[in-house]
Parts: sequence; structure tokens; C-alpha cells
Amino acid sequence: MSMPRTLRSVPELVEAGLLPPGAEHSDMARVGERYAVALTPAVAAMIDRQDPHDPIALQFVPDAAELHVRAEERTDPIGDLAHSPVEGIVHRYPDRVLLKAVHVCPVYCRFCFRREMVGPSGLGTLTPEQLDAAIAYIAARQEIWEVILTGGDPLVLSARRLREIMERLAAIGHVKIVRFHTRVPVVEPDRVDAALIDALKASGKTTYVALHANHPRELTPQARAACARLVDAGIAMISQTVLLRGVNDDADVLAALMRAFVENRIRPYYLHHPDLAPGTSHFRLGLAEGKALVAQLRGRISGLCQPTYILDIPGGHGKVPVLSDAVRESDDGCFRIRDFRGGEHRYPPDADEGLTKGNAEG
Repeated sequence: MSMPRTLRSVPELVEAGLLPPGAEHSDMARVGERYAVALTPAVAAMIDRQDPHDPIALQFVPDAAELHVRAEERTDPIGDLAHSPVEGIVHRYPDRVLLKAVHVCPVYCRFCFRREMVGPSGLGTLTPEQLDAAIAYIAARQEIWEVILTGGDPLVLSARRLREIMERLAAIGHVKIVRFHTRVPVVEPDRVDAALIDALKASGKTTYVALHANHPRELTPQARAACARLVDAGIAMISQTVLLRGVNDDADVLAALMRAFVENRIRPYYLHHPDLAPGTSHFRLGLAEGKALVAQLRGRISGLCQPTYILDIPGGHGKVPVLSDAVRESDDGCFRIRDFRGGEHRYPPDADEGLTKGNAEG
């Protein structure tokens, strides 16, 4: 009997019964050619094949709607490239940087805001020389207190590679916090073993793991056990969730998810308004819808379970809490957003600020 494998193409999804026969000859095939596809065995096992609106399938199985690109959508929706002084580094805020060591993932979310950068045809893994330059950049700037490993999913790297990165960061005295953003405990829980956990720790550093999950069914017994191994080893966990139409745009679903995080010693952190990534409009709610939905959580669930609902302002201007006075609805039905530097921005942005100008930097 063959071992389950990661499904990496539309024909493989058809063979597994996750897409209908003939999908490999339809628009679905064009989606699979344009954007990376991967479903691990753990993800495939979560999907209810009898439910055409299964919330797990919606997140990972290609949809022809991804070919519909709106004018305001952007290849780099949150402006990573505009804030990248050296390859692999994004320095948007004074005291922290992103370190994107790798641009591949164990799974590929259909709403991914970096979908133009990740995957087998994406930006790839940093070369040794590029990693040297990225570490040198961090070491040269005393204001950098936190390094956030993202990408791609950093936990696809081997324990040896992760340990090498942590050892190099351990030698930089002003870096105190190292944060890993990952889906691995949910989508590949067996990967979270003693060697990987040990590699995430370094003397003098506090390690956080930010778990990305969008629906309570993702927290399977295996995923919960993987998270417990991390927390029991002294690694703090926080959550990251994207508000997605058809997946979790329901107060009861969000409440169940946030409670599940807290029950598993994961602090609810961010609930993201979905970014303006190409071909993802079918996932996006309006800001007013999102505000109304999140307001329903107040009083319904414990304060321990309340995430911060945030918008990453298109163009690389940083995050803003949607329920704050920095987000104001205007008479034309759009919103005026004030960034952390005091700049004002329109949301949604005008169409000519998006892909219509070939904007690769947001």
C-alpha cells in the first residue's frame, strides 16, 4: 500500500476526488499553472468530499474564480518589495524585520497575499551569500529587537538549517525575540518533533510561534498534540487568522476557533482583513461587514479569546486596527485609513493604484 503523498497538481486533485473529473482540462488547470498547489495528507484528510462548500477545501483546492483579477488587486499587496533593503529582509517598522529565508510552503492557500512570490516558481530559498547579507543587515542595526521568520513557511527548513539561523541570531545581542510564522503544526503535525523544537530555541532569545489557522476543524487531535509539544518545550504560541468569506465569516465559527486557540494555550493575536492579492476577491468581505462580524464577538466570548482585527494598508504603510479611530468610513462608501506615521489612505484604493499599472511593489 502506497504512503499518502502531498498533492501538487490539478490532475492529482482529480485523482484524489477533490476536484471533479475533467477539471484538468478546464479553467482549473490554468489556475494550477499560474499559482502553486499543494495539499498535505493531513489537509486532504480534513476535507469533507460530500460538502461542496467545505471550508477546508475552499482554502486549499484551486477555484476558477482565481482567474478573475480585479483592477485594484496587486502582485505585492502589502508592499514587501518597497521595504526590502536586501534580499530576504523586509524592514517596515523600526524595531522589527521580516527574514524570508525560504519561499516555499508545505501547502498553498488560495488567498495567499504572497502568492506571486511563493512556490516552486517563486523567489526560492536564500543563497548562503544572501543569508549572510540579511544577517549582516540585522546585526548592523541596534534598533532591531525582533526578527520574524516568514516567507514561505520557515518550518519547511530542516532542523539543521533552522538551528544554524537561530545560532546566528543568538550572536546578535540586540535581537531579543524570534518569531516563526507557520502552518506546519496544522498541515504537517508530525514534522513538529524534538529535533525541530530544539532548533527553534537559542540562549538569550525568546521564541514565539505564530500558528496560522482559519477554521476550528483545522485543530485536529494531531495538530493539538503538535502545539502541545511546542508549548511544553517553553515556546510561546500566538495565532494568526484571515477573515475569509465562506470559511469563517460567521460569529459562531470565529468564536469556536478563538476558544480552541485558548484551550490549546495559543493566544489569539491577529484577525486579518484579506489583502488585495490577485484573484482573491471571492474571499474578501467589505470592511463594514468585517467590523459588524467582529463586533458580535464582544460579550459572546471571553476577553482571552478576542483577536485584534487588522488591515494591512495597501502599498506597504503598515497595519491598522480596523475597530480604531484610525479607520473612518467616508460618504462615498469607502474608508479613510490613517497609518502609524499619520499618513492618510483610501481603502479600497483607486483601481489605477493596482495591477492596471503593473505595480510590482504595491
